[in-house]
Amino acid sequence: MEHATQLRCIEGIAQLEPIYRFELINRLAYERFERKYRDIVEIYHSANDNWGQTFHEMLFRVVGGTSNKLVFQELARRVTHTMVQRENNSIVSLEALLLGTAGLLDLYGEDDYIRHLKSDFEHLRIKYNITPLSIKDWRLKNIYPHNHPTLRITQLAACLHNGTITMSSVTACRRRRDVYRLFTGRSSEYWVERFMPNASNLDITRRMGQFKSDLMGINFVAQIAFAYGSYTQSNRLIDNATALLEDIPAEDNRYIKAWNSVAAIARNAYESQAMLQLSTEYCTKGRCEECPLTPILERHGV
Repeated sequence: MEHATQLRCIEGIAQLEPIYRFELINRLAYERFERKYRDIVEIYHSANDNWGQTFHEMLFRVVGGTSNKLVFQELARRVTHTMVQRENNSIVSLEALLLGTAGLLDLYGEDDYIRHLKSDFEHLRIKYNITPLSIKDWRLKNIYPHNHPTLRITQLAACLHNGTITMSSVTACRRRRDVYRLFTGRSSEYWVERFMPNASNLDITRRMGQFKSDLMGINFVAQIAFAYGSYTQSNRLIDNATALLEDIPAEDNRYIKAWNSVAAIARNAYESQAMLQLSTEYCTKGRCEECPLTPILERHGV
């Protein structure tokens, strides 16, 4: 979209009466829910129509973030939901299973703990017939230490060991704090010291922080609740997904900064998801004639 046209649309939405802006936001937010639902259904079918495995892959994918989401999803395919359920009574077994399959154990020196993990993984590799990933599969350079895959994997292992992250506990979330409470698992200081030896706040580093928790809420918790609710025709789960996004602050990226440059159009994640839908599915693709905003602006002479 040309800058002048985009600015006209931004100013146009800012001038709309609240009821018409509400109408637009709802339509776009549900369009985005439906698009992501189709993506999740594709994962569901590739997982042999198994919601447990679908849930598992989505969890790993979102934990991986932008840099490593696809390789995290592949890790979830090699270390399946069933395997994790069988081994989650031991944090050491989970770390061995996940880090060994990820191919990341070779990054670290041969101390007693690493040797223990490698020994445990060799047993688990044979037990489950696992083919490990390669270190080369991971993006390890130019990423924030908090997003290093080893740290994220050990945080995830701690969460899975706690047994708090289940389909029922995730889809029940309605508030931002509900999501934060789910991801309470903490990496051991053993792992933290390998990434942030000079960190002044180990508590923040060892577990997923509020920013990552919000991303998990937006991109995993709300989406899986909406998808599973749509699939099972549960209005309660769909309502949970909407309520959760309304309780999380708006995302902060170049698209949302542009929409909010004139007025506070996106005040929470429900509204920012709607405006992301407008930006990525209409504006950047030059679909102005199909854009739901165009007739609203014309109808109201904006």
